[in-house]
Amino acid sequence: MDSTTATAELGWTIFPSQGWEEVSGYDENMNTIRTYQVCNVFDSSQNNWVRTKYIRRRGAQRIHVQMKFSVRDCSSIPNVPGSCKETFNLYYYESDSDIATKSSPPWMENPWVKVDTIAADESFSQVDLGGRIMKINSEVRSFGPVSRNGFYLAFQDYGACMSLIAVRVFYRKCPLVIQNGAVFPETLSGAESTSLVAARGVCVPNGEEVDVPIKLYCNGDGEWMVPIGRCMCKAGYEALENGTVCKACMSGFFKAAQGDHKCLQCPINSRTTNEGATNCVCRNGYYRTDSDPPQMPCTTVPSAPQNVISIVNETSLRLEWSPPQEGGGREDVVYNIICKSCGSGRGGCTRCGDNVQFVPRQLGLTDTRVHISDLLAHTQYTFEIQAVNGVSDQSPYSPQYTSVNITTNQAAPSAVSIIHQVSRTPNSITLSWSQPDQPNGVILDYELQYYEKWNSSLTRSQTNTVVIRGLKSGTIYVFQVRARTVAGFGRFSGKMYFQTMTEGVVFIIAITVVIIRLLFLLSLFTEVSPGMKIYIDPFTYEDPNEAVREFAKEIDIACVKIEQVIGAGEFGEVCSGNLRQPGKREILVAIKTLKAGYTERQRRDFLSEASIMGQFDHPNIIHLEGVVTKSSPVMIITEFMENGSLDSFLRQNDGQFTVIQLVGMLRGIAAGMKYLCDMNYVHRDLAARNILVNSNLVCKVSDFGLSRFLEDDTSDPTYTSGGKIPIRWTAPEAIQYRKFTSSSDCWSYGIVMWEVMSYGERPYWDMSNQDVINAIEQDYRLPPPMDCPSALHQLMLDCWQKDRNNRPKFSQIVSTLDKMIRNPNSLKAMTPLSSRYDVSLMVLCNG
Repeated sequence: MDSTTATAELGWTIFPSQGWEEVSGYDENMNTIRTYQVCNVFDSSQNNWVRTKYIRRRGAQRIHVQMKFSVRDCSSIPNVPGSCKETFNLYYYESDSDIATKSSPPWMENPWVKVDTIAADESFSQVDLGGRIMKINSEVRSFGPVSRNGFYLAFQDYGACMSLIAVRVFYRKCPLVIQNGAVFPETLSGAESTSLVAARGVCVPNGEEVDVPIKLYCNGDGEWMVPIGRCMCKAGYEALENGTVCKACMSGFFKAAQGDHKCLQCPINSRTTNEGATNCVCRNGYYRTDSDPPQMPCTTVPSAPQNVISIVNETSLRLEWSPPQEGGGREDVVYNIICKSCGSGRGGCTRCGDNVQFVPRQLGLTDTRVHISDLLAHTQYTFEIQAVNGVSDQSPYSPQYTSVNITTNQAAPSAVSIIHQVSRTPNSITLSWSQPDQPNGVILDYELQYYEKWNSSLTRSQTNTVVIRGLKSGTIYVFQVRARTVAGFGRFSGKMYFQTMTEGVVFIIAITVVIIRLLFLLSLFTEVSPGMKIYIDPFTYEDPNEAVREFAKEIDIACVKIEQVIGAGEFGEVCSGNLRQPGKREILVAIKTLKAGYTERQRRDFLSEASIMGQFDHPNIIHLEGVVTKSSPVMIITEFMENGSLDSFLRQNDGQFTVIQLVGMLRGIAAGMKYLCDMNYVHRDLAARNILVNSNLVCKVSDFGLSRFLEDDTSDPTYTSGGKIPIRWTAPEAIQYRKFTSSSDCWSYGIVMWEVMSYGERPYWDMSNQDVINAIEQDYRLPPPMDCPSALHQLMLDCWQKDRNNRPKFSQIVSTLDKMIRNPNSLKAMTPLSSRYDVSLMVLCNG
């Protein structure tokens, strides 16, 4: 409401009738306006009211009133009584409709609500002949909250000589605005002058929320405050007009992700098929790998390698070549060697067998040379040298290659693989052996070398059997044999140890001593079969730093970028970050750091995990990228597992996976443990908390802090150790006798199975460690988790056999889980909670 806009009488209600009077007047700009004035200063006890018409609220919660008025200075009025005033009062009255009459609401402070007593900043004392000179005051008052549909205003004069020149009633609001990519609607200010009213923003068309909720606050003055959250143009759209519009990328341009960045022109050898493209499609014959960024040009396959050189040495071959003329636009060119044996005639060629050896390897060569051995003598071969890169597997055509034909020369026979003892007496041993895998001609005879300690003896045999006489009774001898053709002698076989029989009454004692010595010698001298890899305990090194150098790659700290701290370990912080090594793509990694002020022992213990991890290479074992030891801080860098530890991941996704998915996770863990078992390695701390999960739900065994080397010195190898152990996951014999084996790892694997099927529930719930030990001793076993197939719970029970020799091997566990995955119907039967498991834990724990 604004009284200055009235074109006719205002018609406000007056009480009493001889009080306020509506007259025409002038504003400060000499415009004609309707005013109310009163000047009954010579009459005592004045109580003059004037009430506006009904004013609708229009949703406002706080109302502002601007009043322009003039007041006569009481001291300028001759003979003025003491009741003269220079102030007046402002009131309001709320109502849902226009119900006021001349007498209602009553002319008193209650039910009217007083806003304030209004005083003039300036009063006037004189008026010219035209009555135009006055000093105009302007005051603003506000009140709230108001909640009815409307209200009235009233002005009370109680003894002033004044004129109410103009009244303007208004509320404040924040206008519709676009900020931070979001549209915020017109919003009324709050009920209090300090109120902040939140407005929820809506992203402009083709915009997407980045931070939620998107809010903007309107203050009491009708002004927008700083926004919270924002919208960004989605992939395929860029921000224009100061972020108020998201426009589709034009043809030939793309934007791969949400953000403020502009559309980019399509890289070389790619194009878009429409506007608003999120990526550019490669042209025919060009490709991009899944890991290539969208702004990378599309690339193609390399041409064939060039300038092949072959050097034959008997049954070995050295190949060298030059890189292809065209790498396809990529830097990740590697080489594969395809070997074909073409025999001695003109028949067709066939792929070479597994016996042919390639150094450093046959596939994925990064260098332009390879050494090939264990070929057949007098045989024609064809070798294809393929050049491949990251997109070769996307091409419908075979890789480009250059071939070379060679014929091997005459060569000595290969080594005899093994020697068998046929019989023995106190002074003789009869031995036999198989013909070499590659005789490379007619075997003329064999040469046998044998010795007790240092001085060796030689004997010849034209057959693969020989009797060695004149030996000492009860003595261990070392034997080696090699074959001879016209090309000469082959290599000696590995050392084999055999003992003559013992005479007399000391036979039993002597044979025991011999066995002990034999086992000792075998552990020192027996050669490992080709391709068989055995774990080496880094703590057996005189200088543990040597183990780090041997098993862990040193990484330049300049290649490592730490992004954020994601946890804390025993020795320092655990971070996520990026690793970019020369010639390789940047990858996401996890980084363990050694805290400052460490001792040399702490440094050794910290890096020992890298010395252990660096010996493993399996898809279900956490992969070591390398270490930083030559600068500070010292770091261990591994692959990054997006979903973190398995126990937390399962608890966060309770009930979200199918049984087959859970069995797949268990199968991956079992495969990793089979690999460790084959390496003669005992983990000792297998639990869901020490399993990491990547974005593809692949589970990988990690945390080798409690693990120790398992010596392979008996048919039932056992490693005995002290220290703290995780009771709920540890086999009874490991708790009682500190005997850790792959069988105790099997027990722990059964607990991990239970954790997975219960979605990360704590094993044995809130039982104390001693209660768990007592319960296990009394043959209590964990019952099946909810909805657990009976076949899986039976496998858990097999892992929890009291006799460790009755527990399954990890190879058997992998095979069992594979059968379940191939036959999902086997997982439908559920185990009832039978009386076997309805054992009162209270009874068990209390004995």
